[in-house]
Amino acid sequence: MDILYSQVFFPKTLGELFASWVRFPGAAPFAGGTGIIYGQGKHSLELPSNIIVLDRLDELRHITRSERYLEIGAMVRLSDILRLGKVLPQILREALSRIANPQLRNIATIGGNICYSRRKLDATCALVALDAQYELRTGSSSRWISATRFSSPAEEKTADRQELFTRLRIPLEHWDYTVYRKFTANQFDSEYSGSMAFVARAQKNILSEVRLVFSGETMLRDKNSESILAGKLLPLNKREGRAFTELWEKYLAAVPSPNAVLKTWIINFIESTIRNLA
Repeated sequence: MDILYSQVFFPKTLGELFASWVRFPGAAPFAGGTGIIYGQGKHSLELPSNIIVLDRLDELRHITRSERYLEIGAMVRLSDILRLGKVLPQILREALSRIANPQLRNIATIGGNICYSRRKLDATCALVALDAQYELRTGSSSRWISATRFSSPAEEKTADRQELFTRLRIPLEHWDYTVYRKFTANQFDSEYSGSMAFVARAQKNILSEVRLVFSGETMLRDKNSESILAGKLLPLNKREGRAFTELWEKYLAAVPSPNAVLKTWIINFIESTIRNLA
C-alpha cells in the first residue's frame, strides 16, 4: 500500500519523474528550493508533503547555442547563466544580476524563477521582452509556449499541473537600447515589488521595434503603445514621447493590479526611459 505523505523522490530520468508524479499528483517539483522557503526565514519551515527533487536530471542542465538561439535547461543555476557573459542578452543579464546575492544565485535555478507561483519574479519581464519560448513536457508529449502566454492569467488558470518546464529558448537578436528597473519596498512584500524591461532597436535613427514589459503580481504589456513608436525618427519629440506615456496611463487605469504606488513608479520609469531614448 502506498504511503501518502512525506515522500521524497530522486528521479534520474524524466520517465521516472512522471511515473512518480502520476502516483503522487500533488507532489511539488523541487529545484534549488529557494521558492519553497521564500519568506519563511522567521518562521518554522513548511515543506510540501511530497517532493520530486530534480537535481539528478542531467538533461535539464544543458546550455546550447545556435546562430539564432540560446537554449537553457530549467535546472541551470542563475550564476551559471550569468557566466555566459556577453552571449546573454543584456536585458536578461541585468535582471539576473540583480536577484538577491551571489550565494542565492548559486542555488536558484532559472526554471524556479520562471515558475514561481505566487508572483512573477525578476526574469519574467526580461524574457517576455525578448520573446523567449518555454518547453513544457508531460509523460507523453511536449509543447513550446511563448513567455508572454505562459505568464498570462489565462494560461495560469488552464495550465496542466503535471506539465514540467524543461528549458527555455531565447532569440539572439541585437537590441540597441535596453533599460531594466527593479521596484521594491520590501523583498517579502510582493504588493510593492516588480520589475520592468524596455528594449528597442533602430535602423538609421528610425525606431524599428520597441517592447516594454512589467512583471510583479501580474504581467503587463501593451502592444498597442509599442506599435505607435515603430517608424519614428530619433530622437523622439516631446509630443511622441507623451503620446506613448499617455497610452500606458490609460492601460494602467484599466487594470486592477498593480497598486497605485507601483503604477506611479511605472509611469516615472517610462517617462525617464523615453526621455533618454536617442
